[in-house]
Amino acid sequence: MLQVEKINTFYGSSQILFDVSLEVSLGEVVGLLGRNGAGKTTTLRSIMGLTRPKRGNISYKGKDIFGKPTYKIAKMGIGYVPEDRIIFPDLSVLDNLNLASKTSSGGVNGWRIERVFDLFPVLKARAHQNGGTLSGGEQQMLTIARTLMGNPELILVDEPTEGLAPLLVNEVRKLILAIAETGTTILLSEQNIKFSLKSSKRVYIIEKGEIQYEGSVENLRENESIMKKYLAVQGYDCANQRTN
Repeated sequence: MLQVEKINTFYGSSQILFDVSLEVSLGEVVGLLGRNGAGKTTTLRSIMGLTRPKRGNISYKGKDIFGKPTYKIAKMGIGYVPEDRIIFPDLSVLDNLNLASKTSSGGVNGWRIERVFDLFPVLKARAHQNGGTLSGGEQQMLTIARTLMGNPELILVDEPTEGLAPLLVNEVRKLILAIAETGTTILLSEQNIKFSLKSSKRVYIIEKGEIQYEGSVENLRENESIMKKYLAVQGYDCANQRTN
């Protein structure tokens, strides 16, 4: 569904991504793992056209999207859940969702308000409450739900657990898996290792703007040297995570 080939992205004169390549097949949940500042967000922004790469190729469902404006990429069926939970704080939850509503690139309108509320009952309870009054976890849910209202076939999800309490992290993971069960393809950027390994089937690890590992979650769990070299943080127990 998505193929990224050797993209090189810069911020000004500073190169952030170096020949980054990855692919995501239909129906997959693929994790993009790495420490803070490794290049995860820039990779998603590059795919979405928000930060355009200088070199490389990006194709979606066999069509070239490299260098296309973001709104055209979105119309083709790619949704983006940003790290900073951009919502309209002075609009109600319902209005936030209705503003994002559109049919999919294939003419299908599978995600409607009723279906979104079934998946996010807390948003149904807050339907007439302004977005700015929601908790951080509820705003994250609203951001994800609003993306679904655009009926994307592929969703790029950037750091969905950032700043959330452990209980809410588990709720977000359940939501990601529930969305995947509907057939939606997901590329998930995360530095929360436990969350990523429980949410994805296949992963890439990025470090200093370069892909350092590609493989299944099962293989990564057994590769302690890779886990420690690229993902270990203070207090992280690789051996324990392989068994949990």
